[in-house]
Amino acid sequence: MSALRDALRDLSEDVFFDLLESEDAYLLVLDVPGVTAESLDLAIEDDRISIDAHRDKEPSDDYQYIEENRSLFLDVDLPLPDDASDANAEAAVDRGVLELVLPKRGASDETTIEIVDEDT
Repeated sequence: MSALRDALRDLSEDVFFDLLESEDAYLLVLDVPGVTAESLDLAIEDDRISIDAHRDKEPSDDYQYIEENRSLFLDVDLPLPDDASDANAEAAVDRGVLELVLPKRGASDETTIEIVDEDT
């Protein structure tokens, strides 16, 4: 997970995130203001997390821009933690906040093997 933590630290200071961990999964919370599910592409491929967010930036009513400082795009490429699995990953965006849940390998598909004593 240190590679993911390092990559997140290397993001621009304008990108706000939280990274949480439980026994079973990682949770990446990333602020993506103005982004909706339709304007967000998220993929996990070759042990990389790719996040491409596009924000619509149309002024309302009779306003026009004097100065623009908020980016229209967010393009992030992050390493998948070594013990994380892309299987059953879940993502949701609500009010400009993306939550990505990455299950840990073996956390949910544990198999218990019964041991039989053949001497009895």
